[in-house]
Amino acid sequence: MTLRIRWLGRVAYDDAWVLQRAFFEDRTSGDDWLLLLEHPHVYTVGIRGDTTNLLVDPASVGAELVHTDRGGDITYHGPGQLVGYPIVTVATGPGAISRHVRSVEQLVIDALGDVGLAGAGRLDGYHGVWVGLDDPSCTPRKIAAVGLRLSRGRSMHGFALNVDPELGMFHSIIPCGIADKAVTSLAAEGVEVAMGDVVDAVIDRAVRCWGAGAHDGLVRPLPSYAASLVALARGHGVEPAAGRELVLAGAATDPEVLSVLADLQAVRRSVDLSRSAATQQRGSSLRPFW
Repeated sequence: MTLRIRWLGRVAYDDAWVLQRAFFEDRTSGDDWLLLLEHPHVYTVGIRGDTTNLLVDPASVGAELVHTDRGGDITYHGPGQLVGYPIVTVATGPGAISRHVRSVEQLVIDALGDVGLAGAGRLDGYHGVWVGLDDPSCTPRKIAAVGLRLSRGRSMHGFALNVDPELGMFHSIIPCGIADKAVTSLAAEGVEVAMGDVVDAVIDRAVRCWGAGAHDGLVRPLPSYAASLVALARGHGVEPAAGRELVLAGAATDPEVLSVLADLQAVRRSVDLSRSAATQQRGSSLRPFW
């Protein structure tokens, strides 16, 4: 089993969900995935979320509203926030979800320490990662949200770590339904660090957590990588730009090109599987699309 780590850049929430779902459904390769990215401004509401925690019309602050299939209440995603989607194999049985949540929280806690923020941890009774826990004069502040979905021993969704987002966007919601505690970021806590350095810290910790078997090092793929995978996951085939870049990728080593092709194949298998299931239900056949 290989942990495949991908930095996707800025990806629309719906597109990232489609891509997550494709990797989640591809069980043939046995690989795990960690997708790292930023989203445009968006508010997302979990399965049991309360929409009364949305205080304004999202459009009035330049954001979308998306109802999603993760746990948790309402939260915000946007530029300056590192979102991580671990699509990994999780041991089943009693307490499996709690253990996985804690492993994701610990990964973020450790990565925060690696980039210079000491003292982050858990707050009793709440999910996510918090700071200000050791200062009785301050109310704890949430620096990372965690919302997951676990099905058939496989996980989706993940964490949102505030590096330097526009914190005012959280004022339009009651984040995670918690009215009496503030949201913070690395920048607000006085830690000035580049997004790339936080990505590197998270990758290092993810390899220790989920990559014990093997992991690949393709962190920042070719520019059209994410768009091509999303197009394929939506059943539109691969955008021509992806093929051109693979051929012209003189700066990329062969393993990198092979990794991109393997990713495309993984998404294709998932889409083929979904189409096959739909075909059986309808009693008809579909033409190949790639």
